[in-house]
Amino acid sequence: MLGALTGDIVGSIYEWNNIKTTEFPLFQGHCRFTDDSVLTVALAESILTGEGYGALMKRYFLRYPDAGYGGSFRRWAQCENSAPYHSWGNGSAMRISPAGWAFDSLEQVLDKAEEYSRFTHDHPEGIKGAQAVAAAVYLGRTGASKEQLKSYLAGSFGYDLSRNCDQIRPDYTFDVSCQGTVPQAVTAFLDSGDFEGAIRLAISLGGDSDTLACITGAIAQAFYGGVPGPIADQTLQFLDEPLRQVTLEFQTKFVPKGE
Repeated sequence: MLGALTGDIVGSIYEWNNIKTTEFPLFQGHCRFTDDSVLTVALAESILTGEGYGALMKRYFLRYPDAGYGGSFRRWAQCENSAPYHSWGNGSAMRISPAGWAFDSLEQVLDKAEEYSRFTHDHPEGIKGAQAVAAAVYLGRTGASKEQLKSYLAGSFGYDLSRNCDQIRPDYTFDVSCQGTVPQAVTAFLDSGDFEGAIRLAISLGGDSDTLACITGAIAQAFYGGVPGPIADQTLQFLDEPLRQVTLEFQTKFVPKGE
C-alpha cells in the first residue's frame, strides 16, 4: 500500500499539469497526498480494526475535506444514509491496494475488492477495476511473473494490455473511468524495470496522473519486493501523523519486512 501512496504524492502536482516524459524530480515541495491516499489509508484502517469501510470513508472525508474528492463522492460522504451512486470511476481502483495484501487467497481478494467497492462504485466497471488492481497486487506479492499477471488481467477482466507506454502516451488524455485508467496503469508497471521506473512511466502517460501512479505504485511495490528505502521515507514525510501511523501499522501487520 505504501507504493500507492508514493504514486499519489509524486503524481499530485501533475494531475492538472500533465508531462509526457519520465525525466522530472521525483518529489517536490508542493507535492501532497490527495483523496487517493486518504481513502487508501481509510481502507487499511478498516481492515486493521474491523470498522465498516463506509463509515470510515465518511469520517476521513470530514477530517480531510480538501483532499480533492470528486463531486459524486463528496455528496455521498455528506449524506447520513447514502446509497451507492453506480460509479464506474477510477476511485474504486485507486483505494483498493490494502485488500491485495491483507487476504490469503485470490478468491478472497476478489470478494473483498467487490465488497469495498460497492459502498460507492456498484457499477460493473467500477467493481472490475478494483478487483483487477487488488488481484494484481496479490499476484505480484505471491510470485507471479509479469506475463502471468498480464495474462490473468487480460483474460479475467477483458483489459487490452497489448500496447506499451510509448504507444499509449501520444494520444492519452485525462480519463477518470476505470476502463480508461486501470489498463494504462498496469501497462506502466509491465513496461518498468523497477519501482521508481514504474512511477515515472505512469506519470509520463499524462491523464489523471496521481491516480495512474497510485495504481501503478501499488502493483510495483508488490512485484518488486517493496518501496526503496529513501523513497519510502520521503513518502512517509508527506503524510500527517494519523495517516502515517495507520500506514506503518498496516505495513507491519500485512507486508513482509523489506516490502
